[in-house]
Amino acid sequence: MSTERERRFVGPRRGQILFALFFAGASLVLLSQIGNQTAWVDKTAFFAQPRFWPAIGLGGMVILGALHLYRMPWRHVTRYDIWEAQKWGSVLEFGVWFMAYVFLVPVIGYLPVTLAFVPALAWRMGYRSRFMLGVSLLFAIAVVVLFKSLLGVKIPGGMLYEYLPGGLRSFFILYL
Repeated sequence: MSTERERRFVGPRRGQILFALFFAGASLVLLSQIGNQTAWVDKTAFFAQPRFWPAIGLGGMVILGALHLYRMPWRHVTRYDIWEAQKWGSVLEFGVWFMAYVFLVPVIGYLPVTLAFVPALAWRMGYRSRFMLGVSLLFAIAVVVLFKSLLGVKIPGGMLYEYLPGGLRSFFILYL
């Protein structure tokens, strides 16, 4: 049975308990690390200490996060909270794509990885026609040419480039 306070709540319920738990927990973890991450400097004014204002901010986060949890009209996780958490988690997929790209560039090389990832991301985002995949390939080539050749950005060559013949290897490392 829902209480009067639960029935009077205006706004969406989904995800609130998860957000409140995460916020309070993350705040506590950050506050517990303040001694390792900041310093207390001798012969410095109290309000000018490097640890003072971060401690005020994190202390406020812990107190307000705990008050948020305490004042919530419900304290149980429902299936709607789980659905909301899955929506939040789906955003992390693109972080995984990015990290895979970053780790593969030094191994395979900037050009091949970019030529693979740009159309793959276009496909993942719903652009599945031949025309759009072709545009994504042209975009990938343009990005590589712009960054490596025209702007001269120093991106390390891939380890696979080492297996190419001498002159071709130098060209790939410098321009692709």
